[in-house]
Amino acid sequence: MSATATLDATDRYTIISADCHAGASMDRYRDYLESKFHDDFDAWRGEYRNPFRDLQADNKRTRNWDNEQRISEMASQGVVAEVVFPNTVPPFFPTSSLIARAPSEADYRQRLAGIHAHNRWLVDWCNEFPERRAGIGQIFLNDVDQAVKDIHFIKENGLRGGVLLPGAPEDSGLAPLHSSEYELIWQTCADLDVVINHHSGSAGPNYGDEPAGGVIWIVETSWFSHRGLWHLIMSGVFERHPSLKFVLTEQGASWVPETLRMLDMMAMGIRAGKMGELGFDADQAIPRAPSEYWAQNCYVGSLIGSMTPEDRAAVGVDKIMWGSDYPHDEGCYPHTLRALGNAFNDVDPVDVTKMLSGNAADVYDFDLDALAPLAAEHGPTVADLSGAAS
Repeated sequence: MSATATLDATDRYTIISADCHAGASMDRYRDYLESKFHDDFDAWRGEYRNPFRDLQADNKRTRNWDNEQRISEMASQGVVAEVVFPNTVPPFFPTSSLIARAPSEADYRQRLAGIHAHNRWLVDWCNEFPERRAGIGQIFLNDVDQAVKDIHFIKENGLRGGVLLPGAPEDSGLAPLHSSEYELIWQTCADLDVVINHHSGSAGPNYGDEPAGGVIWIVETSWFSHRGLWHLIMSGVFERHPSLKFVLTEQGASWVPETLRMLDMMAMGIRAGKMGELGFDADQAIPRAPSEYWAQNCYVGSLIGSMTPEDRAAVGVDKIMWGSDYPHDEGCYPHTLRALGNAFNDVDPVDVTKMLSGNAADVYDFDLDALAPLAAEHGPTVADLSGAAS
């Protein structure tokens, strides 16, 4: 369905979730791990205890890899394709990939083997239904040369989702994301047309063992992930690499307009050479407004919820991708159609089409023609989401 066509009430939407999660079982990860790590893996697995409820109960954890269960459950919600972030715990990780902090020097070798096992598994798993899945491969920032090799692997093996950019908290020992140390990563992704995804979870500091630590992590985790945006904008990454695609996922979207207004104001002062009582050199200024780089390079992939028309316009309907967060407990399954109706009942169907599939197809190279028969069978109608068919 063309995003520019007039839509009738009976037309069906193609739905691509830009934020889903998957991973292998422990047994399968062992199959994809280099054999020299098998003894270490067996010892690690014997001691590790998974704390996540959605990875414990059989009917929940199997959603991460079981094709029949996963596809049927998502189709029941009208979703016919997905962008796949990691979810289960790869070998040697202390916790889920999305919230695990960067490896230390001591455990880097094993943790690297773990993400390589995940990436190999993901290639095979996505290739079982290539029109439906755009897998996102994992890298570490500890060794830029190794990260570049992993980016090449991700591209060469058809993981259209691109790469998951980890966070770099100040107490991690890694250079911050604005550092010139990472220029080869940005250059490689731009040259290879590899999407960079920055998911909330791994960018915050270590909150320690205080009772409120977990609560504060929940409060602040999205903000720490937002920082990736201004790190890359203000350090000139998007000026140097105008073709780069940068996606901020599971961080909401309503924060973007005010953030861009703040950054535009600050950039104007920096270009003038002074911001308050602080002086700046010419080489610290980016030549264009940060909001222009947002329009050029950036997207949000979110479980959108309710957004005002003004926020949608400020973010840009061509920059917003809807995500179900399947199979996480906090996602919208099994109430996806209700959630979509709440989010989009008063939105122009042409714009809804962009946010449900058109933008994700552009960013992650989904073939909408290949998905059309699936959408004709499973997709909700325009009337379903507008509230006209109650």
